[in-house]
Amino acid sequence: MQSININIQLDNSCKTIHTFANEYRNLMQLLVNHLYLDDFGECGGMGRCCTCVVKIETIKPLSEFNSNEKRTLMRHDYNPYEVRLACQIPINNQLHLATVTII
Repeated sequence: MQSININIQLDNSCKTIHTFANEYRNLMQLLVNHLYLDDFGECGGMGRCCTCVVKIETIKPLSEFNSNEKRTLMRHDYNPYEVRLACQIPINNQLHLATVTII
């Protein structure tokens, strides 16, 4: 099984997290488990609260977002073409070597 390395930027620090495809249900759960973030992902991954907003820079294109994610981002005044909800991003090879900035 191929390791997935994800670079995480939070405030002024950077950390690399090593994981595997499907080890976590989504990026939100991985971030909470490794970084112990308060008030991150309050809706539990339903794509409703907009508390897990991230910017993702990756070589491989990410999966398309569903209409609920797009509506949630727009309702909270985010541009859905610039940021994503971490709860809607599956852990797979598309995230290998990605840089994730927590907003």
